Amino acid sequence: MSELTDLYKQITSCRRCADLAKTRTSTVPGDGPEHADIMFIGEAPGFHEDRMGHPFVGAAGQFLDELLASIHLRRENVYICNMIKCRPPQNRDPLPQELEACQPYLDRQIALVNPKIIITLGRFSMAKFFPGASISRIHGQPSRRGDRVYIPMFHPAAALHQPKYRSLITEDFAQLPGILADLAGVQGEEPPMKAEQLSLF
Repeated sequence: MSELTDLYKQITSCRRCADLAKTRTSTVPGDGPEHADIMFIGEAPGFHEDRMGHPFVGAAGQFLDELLASIHLRRENVYICNMIKCRPPQNRDPLPQELEACQPYLDRQIALVNPKIIITLGRFSMAKFFPGASISRIHGQPSRRGDRVYIPMFHPAAALHQPKYRSLITEDFAQLPGILADLAGVQGEEPPMKAEQLSLF
């Protein structure tokens, strides 16, 4: 059993948030390769995610799939998870104590997957890495810290509610192939990844 699989088992039996443990249908730990180059971190599971046990499987997830396809990636090429692993009732915002309770799980996921790029989707995951920042001001702006790049982006659900965000999110995604290529070059990979090669990850 891999360490990531073991972590999923811990999350499945988690009772740190008694209220969420009572109302959830299933936990939603995360999906993707154990050593993905790109990790997406959303906010919390929604209705469909709670039923299926997988992140981003509703309408926002369909848009995310479209965005990935636009840069020649597939869902199985990337790692996707959320700040908290259980659905808040009525899809309300995660509470501070819920974010705190799930933080060790997320930190462990990041350590195990060790992605080259972390993309935050929405303001809650952005706040973990860019505290005090405004997503409307910093979205799409890469921040390199050591060997990893962090990029804050709007949540795909924002495009479903306000169409003006669709083009902003699409533009932010379009820069990912170049960032990956730059990282590959800096880390000495030969040759640097090109956009059309990204689907091979």
